[in-house]
Amino acid sequence: MTAFWTEPDFDDHEIVQVVRDRASGLTAIIAVHSTHLGPGAGGTRFWHYPDPKDGLRDALRLSRGMSYKNAMAGLPMGGGKAVILADEGRTKTPDMLTAFGDAVEGLGGRYVTAEDVGIGEADMVEVAGRTAHVSGLPVSGEGNAGGDPGPFTARGIYLGIKAAVKHRLKTDSMKDVHVAVQGTGSVGGGVARLLAKDGARLTLADIDKHGVEKLAQEIGAEVVAPDEVLGVQCDVLSPNALGAILNEETIAKLKAQIVAGGANNQLARARHGKLLFEQGALYAPDYVINAGGIISVATEYLARRDSREADVSDVHALIDQIPGRLETIWRASEADGIAPDIVADTMAQELIGRG
Repeated sequence: MTAFWTEPDFDDHEIVQVVRDRASGLTAIIAVHSTHLGPGAGGTRFWHYPDPKDGLRDALRLSRGMSYKNAMAGLPMGGGKAVILADEGRTKTPDMLTAFGDAVEGLGGRYVTAEDVGIGEADMVEVAGRTAHVSGLPVSGEGNAGGDPGPFTARGIYLGIKAAVKHRLKTDSMKDVHVAVQGTGSVGGGVARLLAKDGARLTLADIDKHGVEKLAQEIGAEVVAPDEVLGVQCDVLSPNALGAILNEETIAKLKAQIVAGGANNQLARARHGKLLFEQGALYAPDYVINAGGIISVATEYLARRDSREADVSDVHALIDQIPGRLETIWRASEADGIAPDIVADTMAQELIGRG
């Protein structure tokens, strides 16, 4: 693997650690971007990367994004991320998760992990057997925060989409607003269900053909192929799958007035935010709109650290602030003629002491 500090996505990360455990077959990368505001917090992604360099790039980009996300959400947490490099068969064992937990524990609290793509609550329970620096654990009682952060992420995105529609389309109603949702898993599916209740017209796309068709029947949506969704004529494109989907080629195909979704690092490169802005699409910076999950994770972790229960109402109160943050970014963007992602990055960098 190439020296991480020569990678274009290296941004003065505090920790970049490759973890190998031969006995379990674990290969993982843990990246901590910043602990300026607190321990680096961010989930663990379990994914097969044909080229391990792609896993390194993900860890670097995602951990930096978590620094920005946590800062913009007003959380006393820094940014970190981990990726477990899965084999083609996506083999995952308790021994691998135990070894990963040992690696997290070895960082002495500088990194706090939780669920991400390919990792669920049961996996976090395994990791928690080896370290206390973990969150997203099953809820211990009614009204307490915890568990799968996906529904909280979905709620924040839903509120962000409504804010974008109000800002750009000048309406408080989602009725008949056409939203194309890319990725209908835990987060994207949750977003689609919430929008359907508001009467939105929905077009869905996912690589899980059976799952997306089942959801479409449930909520009365249309389905298009994954390679077609970015070109759908719609009011809102909501990317909720993997990142780096917005580049010169895909932006040229866009027919949406708004791009607002939960996928991390939607812009393939920084210049693509400017390109999207120049094309006239309103962009909701991903790490601002998708902060609901980390808000839940952080609230749970901080409460447990302080030997108290985390109240789910506190989580919702913080998520309710997402639309206002987006509106502040969009107003500054329009006033200064600067792309929203640049406005958000500047704000986040100042918050983590790198402005």
